[in-house]
Amino acid sequence: MRKTATTQSGGTIPAQPGPRDATESTRRGPQDGIVSAEGDMSGVSGRAAADADADAVILGAGPSFRPGERATVRLRDAGPDDPPRYAPEWLELRESADAAARAHDLLDPLRIRLANLPGRAGLVIHDVGCGTGSMGRWLAPHLDGPQHWVLHDRDPYLLHFAAVASPRSSADGSRVTVETRRGDIGRLTPDALAGASLVTASALLDVLTREEVATLAAACAGAGCPALLTLSVAGRVELTPSDPLDTEIAEAFNTHQRRSGMLGPDAITAAAEAFSEHGATVQVHPSPWRLGPGESALTAQWLRGWVGAAVEQRPELRERADRYLQDRLAACEAGELHVVVHHSDLLALCRPTGGAS
Repeated sequence: MRKTATTQSGGTIPAQPGPRDATESTRRGPQDGIVSAEGDMSGVSGRAAADADADAVILGAGPSFRPGERATVRLRDAGPDDPPRYAPEWLELRESADAAARAHDLLDPLRIRLANLPGRAGLVIHDVGCGTGSMGRWLAPHLDGPQHWVLHDRDPYLLHFAAVASPRSSADGSRVTVETRRGDIGRLTPDALAGASLVTASALLDVLTREEVATLAAACAGAGCPALLTLSVAGRVELTPSDPLDTEIAEAFNTHQRRSGMLGPDAITAAAEAFSEHGATVQVHPSPWRLGPGESALTAQWLRGWVGAAVEQRPELRERADRYLQDRLAACEAGELHVVVHHSDLLALCRPTGGAS
């Protein structure tokens, strides 16, 4: 499914559907990139679900995937084995922290490479696993010239948000256009990236397998385009004040991140190796979330997901973890908790195929 649009809005995700308009917002035809929602709790909006259970975990805050833990829109064409979809509310909640964390030090070498592209009238940027399009909203205003963004995601619901809320203009005021493509990263090929200037992704590598990362690296190398891959979890968390259970929760969470062959905190190392094997020059920079009293809503949801995943991995932690979580949430509400969640950003400058240096 493909949709092309010139954006009329920019910068923010549109208002999320409330309990009464969730159904209407998803009753769009395939031409809009949306299919109808169905089911009971799985078919209501994330906001309605949050009202029903204030302590529910937002998918993506921590990978707690048991049915009923957090409602997202259930798509009619979703198979029984499809993983749960990320809630737009979670992606919106984390967007400002993501923007503040991304490594600006990688922008200059990226700009230099893009400036040396041969004979291009503008940039063609593929955003893989785009979610609601936060990467484009952050990056497009940092790059000069006309840009055409190709947004890839498995979820047509998220693609709709990404297209509607994509930026209107680049750093120098040039036009930005958007196209959406529904698909799986496992089928990404050099042909799919033909003519690409850049591949981007945000918070993606750690939920991929080693084979999927290898596929991504091979596709970028085959197309001769650089890749900017941001906000991969690094497996390190710092909470102030500290607690004796911090380390156990972190270790259990990291183990949970590696389930089913996913790379979790090993993703950056695996990606650096995969791109290097194709001759790319790789740079890695830290991109930590730094969460304080001003980010209490995000911190609270992150805590629920982080602890929830740890308990899912190690059920014997439940009793202690429940007390721990309540204490941490109370400190968060009181403005007394500070959290650093470490991530890493990676820039891979693949060997160009069109004569650029």
